[in-house]
Amino acid sequence: MSITTYILMDFWRNLRNIGSTFFIVVLPAVLYLFFGVYNEWSDFPAGEGNVSAWIMIGMAVYGAITATTSLAGSAAVEIQQGWGRQLALTGLPHGAFVLAKTTIALAMALLPVVVLNAVAFFTTAQMPAGVWLAAGALTLVASLPFALYGLAVGMLFRSDAAIGAASGVLVILAFLGNAFMPLQGVLLDIGRFTPMYGSTALARFPLSDGEIIGTAGPVGSDPLWAVVANVVAWTAVFGIACLALQRRRTRRQ
Repeated sequence: MSITTYILMDFWRNLRNIGSTFFIVVLPAVLYLFFGVYNEWSDFPAGEGNVSAWIMIGMAVYGAITATTSLAGSAAVEIQQGWGRQLALTGLPHGAFVLAKTTIALAMALLPVVVLNAVAFFTTAQMPAGVWLAAGALTLVASLPFALYGLAVGMLFRSDAAIGAASGVLVILAFLGNAFMPLQGVLLDIGRFTPMYGSTALARFPLSDGEIIGTAGPVGSDPLWAVVANVVAWTAVFGIACLALQRRRTRRQ
């Protein structure tokens, strides 16, 4: 089996998974329509565009992160259940398996970005063309640390049900991460320290330049260094968790 064949087959398998596709593509699009289009603040100015565009980016981040989490977690479970050894019998080396899974995860993460941007373009979102492109690219970059989160969950629980639960937790993290709707006050103060806040703020930086949007206008700003620090810190936390779990598994063997 060639790596291209495996990528196409596994991508189609994941795409046909109704539950996974719903949370990755459909739910973010529906939430965008609810929070970003059919609300009185949708046309309010926000940085280089409007609030509708600001919310769309957050929804795209949520969808992309859900994709990388579920795909990376599923890959970890498959490897521990011996699927890697089965593929080795087909002539597909372990390195090719990892490359294939990475490609599939990125392709699945790209889906909500493309769908959300298309829906936003034909509804109420407004921002310059350069901001559209930069925000889309940063959305993919911001989702990558959560592949480590998915891997950690997959290695810890070794269950597809656990991966589903981990993806469900992302709904709460997205809310606290200011992805769904503008937060203010105590919730915003708490949210700044949660895992998805930095990823969402980084993807929105080309639009808002760090400005934090509230329902009645700007409520503060985040310097770029603080946004990057959040992303780096949580990437380190997830990475350390993966290393610790891998060492534990090796000791048991």
